[in-house]
Amino acid sequence: MTDITVPQLGESVSEATVGAWNFAEGDAVKKDDVLVELETDKVAIEVRAEADGTLAAIVAKEGDTVEIGAKLAELSSGDAAPAKAEDTAEAKAEPAPEPEDTPKAKAETSKDSGKSKPKKDEDGGGGGNVVDASIPEMGESVTEGIVGAWLVDVGAAVKKDQALVEIETDKVAVEVPCPVDGIVAERLAEEGDTVSPGDVIARIREGAGGGAEAPAKADAPKAESKADDAPVKAMPAAKRVAAEHDLDLAKVEGTGKDGRVTKGDALAALKSGGAAPDAAEARREPVKAAMTAPEVTEAQSSEPREERVRMSRLRQTIARRLKEAQNTAAMLTTFNEADMSAIMKARKTHQEAFVAKHGVKLGFMSFFVKACVSALKDIPNVNAEIDGDEIVYKNYYNMGVAVSTERGLVVPVLRDADRLSLADIEKEIVALGAKARDGKLSIEDMQGATFTLSNGGIFGSLLSTPILNAPQSGILGMHKIQERPIAENGQVVIRPMMYLALSYDHRIVDGKEAVTFLVRVKDALEDPQRLLFDI
Repeated sequence: MTDITVPQLGESVSEATVGAWNFAEGDAVKKDDVLVELETDKVAIEVRAEADGTLAAIVAKEGDTVEIGAKLAELSSGDAAPAKAEDTAEAKAEPAPEPEDTPKAKAETSKDSGKSKPKKDEDGGGGGNVVDASIPEMGESVTEGIVGAWLVDVGAAVKKDQALVEIETDKVAVEVPCPVDGIVAERLAEEGDTVSPGDVIARIREGAGGGAEAPAKADAPKAESKADDAPVKAMPAAKRVAAEHDLDLAKVEGTGKDGRVTKGDALAALKSGGAAPDAAEARREPVKAAMTAPEVTEAQSSEPREERVRMSRLRQTIARRLKEAQNTAAMLTTFNEADMSAIMKARKTHQEAFVAKHGVKLGFMSFFVKACVSALKDIPNVNAEIDGDEIVYKNYYNMGVAVSTERGLVVPVLRDADRLSLADIEKEIVALGAKARDGKLSIEDMQGATFTLSNGGIFGSLLSTPILNAPQSGILGMHKIQERPIAENGQVVIRPMMYLALSYDHRIVDGKEAVTFLVRVKDALEDPQRLLFDI
């Protein structure tokens, strides 16, 4: 008998809360199967089986608070495991008719170690195994998500690894891949349902021969009618663009995964005239205009004056984290301004040669990243963070770049920016921005930043006070470049100026350090040669 105990939970973490068990007592488990997750105030820790065997007893129940070294369960080894596993599976199958009315019950009765498991076709459809499509792991500390729009219908033919549905978490959208080639036999959750990693969300009838072919033929008219239904293969953002502009997505060529239409594809179609109405719609436009021309009083209007829409997981997380930053950090903002003449002149002089050699335009962001890295090396407290009663100094420079998307604000990370050239930085920013807009950012893309840059200037912001991206100690706000009169050598001249704002955690960064940091950034921007000479 082997005891399963609470492992080390990380520095300064002494206890955790037991999450949902992935196995029941008597289940057969294999080495490295995830038995349960322990939730701490920082991350979720997976507890895995140390060897093949049977889960003999569960000591700590879901919701219990446990300390490091406490017993969670007992694992027995031996040949009895397979038999017990079968008995448990049969026992679980007996009461299935009553709870199987709900998607969650179906998912729980089919749930195993998180891997898809084929089972015999028992619905009278004939040959072809039915394989469960399960929710994959969605990243560190992510324990649930919201089911998004389904990309396939029941009865549709699907291929292995084809995306079935998107799960929206508080960080990224995760695709659920199809485990085998076959036909969608059943959907166990609908759009808006809350699901967890390992839950079975659909069942796929493997292959297309024998009984597996019958459902496909029965639903043939429906499948054929859906074949050209573009929204089925479109990202949610693209669907919104189509709905707002009466765009027929069936006529838009998709460049996303599996040929799906992205928001960029939809916008490109609009620019090329893809949203032009057909002849019948064009004839109706004057009639619509005539009908809507008179003012409609409030009493006559049939539209609701209020509308309640549930916040997305990402929006909820953004709101929570921003408020936590305000409540936790002693946040203060200092301002300065930079003359952008030198950078604008350098871009104009070398742009063509830069593009010819590197295949990407020379933008402003690469100069700002380099300037910030240089200043962070001089003022290390701005690149540090507070952990309990300790200060953690970072000897690496991962720049978070705030990007606004249809789903909300995300901050992908430009790693080891001190080792990148201007061209490398521009390429990475373009790639991360495209992934953010297409909803393809991974958890890893947004973890580990030590400092953040936020460019509100692209939206016309002249001045702002950015909020810290906890647990970081500093964030630089960039703003609109605007020509202003300034005094220079006793004369008034017009220069392209940008206001700079540094918000910092006053618990770790003193006012002198914050002001010095911002002056170093200003100097590097106004004289980029300082970066070349490392001064």
